Amino acid sequence: MDWIMLIVPGVIWGASFLFIAEGLEVMGPNGVTFTRILVGFLTLALVPGSRRAISREDWPGIALVGVLWMAFPLSMFPYAEQRVSSALTGMLNGAVPLFTAIVAAGMARRWPSRSIGVGLAVGLAGGVLMALPTVGQGRSTTIGILLILAALVSYGFALNLARPIQQRQGALPVIWRAQAVALVLTAPLGLPEVLRARWSPGPLLALLALGALGTGLAYVLTVLAAGRVGATKASATAFFIPPVALVLGVLVRGETVAALSVLGGGVCLAGAWLMRRAQLEHPVREPMAAVGRGELTSLGETTGRTA
Repeated sequence: MDWIMLIVPGVIWGASFLFIAEGLEVMGPNGVTFTRILVGFLTLALVPGSRRAISREDWPGIALVGVLWMAFPLSMFPYAEQRVSSALTGMLNGAVPLFTAIVAAGMARRWPSRSIGVGLAVGLAGGVLMALPTVGQGRSTTIGILLILAALVSYGFALNLARPIQQRQGALPVIWRAQAVALVLTAPLGLPEVLRARWSPGPLLALLALGALGTGLAYVLTVLAAGRVGATKASATAFFIPPVALVLGVLVRGETVAALSVLGGGVCLAGAWLMRRAQLEHPVREPMAAVGRGELTSLGETTGRTA
C-alpha cells in the first residue's frame, strides 16, 4: 500500500504535461491553467481536512504561496508547451529540487554542504544537457525553455515559503486556500478562454484529469504517504515524473526528444538522488535538501500532519 501511495502521485504528475498538451488543442494556455485550478480546488473541497480553519495571521503568506506555487508557475507551463514538447517540459521539471535547495541556501545565507553541493552540480549539469539540443531551434523554443525556468525558480521560492506555514497549519488547508487565491488571479484571463473553447471529448477528459488528479488527488495521496513513511521517503515519488512525461509524450503524442536531452534528464535525476541520499544520511544538518517535485517537497515537510 505504501508503494502505491508513492508511485501513483509521481505517475499523475508525470502525465500532467500530456494533459496540458491535450487541453491546448481546444483552448488557450490561460484557459488550461484556470480550468485545472478550478477542478483541483473543487476536488480538494471534497476532502474535509482541506477546509479546516487556519490562523488569520498566515493568510498573507498563503496568498503569496498562491501566486508563486499556483498562479504563476501553472500559467507558465501551458505557454511553454506551445513551444516545447510535453516530454521535455516534464523532464526539465525534474530540476525543481535543485532550485528549491538553491533558494533555501540563499534564504539561510549559507552555502550548502559538500554533499548537497555535489548533487546540485550534477543536477544543474543535467539541466544544461537537456536544454542544449534546443539552442538551435529558434527564438520560440528558447522562450519556452525560459518560461519553464521561470516556473522552476518560482517553485523554489514557493516551497521554502510554504514549508513553515504548512508545518503550523497542515498541508491540505494551505494548498486549498492557495488554490483559491490562484483561482481568483487566473480567472480574468482564463475564464474568457474557457468560454471560447472548442470542446471535444478527449481534451475535456484530459483537463478534468489534470485538475482532479494532478491538482487534487495527487496532493492528498502525497500527504498521506508523508504521514505513513516520512517526508524524505515520500519524496521518492518525484523520480517517476520525468520518465513518465517522456514515455507519454513519445508514445501518445509522437514527440521527438533528442538523445542528449534524455541523457541530461538522467543526469538531473542523479543529482536529485545524491541530494536525497545526503538528507537521508544527515536529516538534521541538511534541512534544505528535501527532494521532490514542486508539490511534493513542501508537502513532505508537514511532519506527518495529514488531512
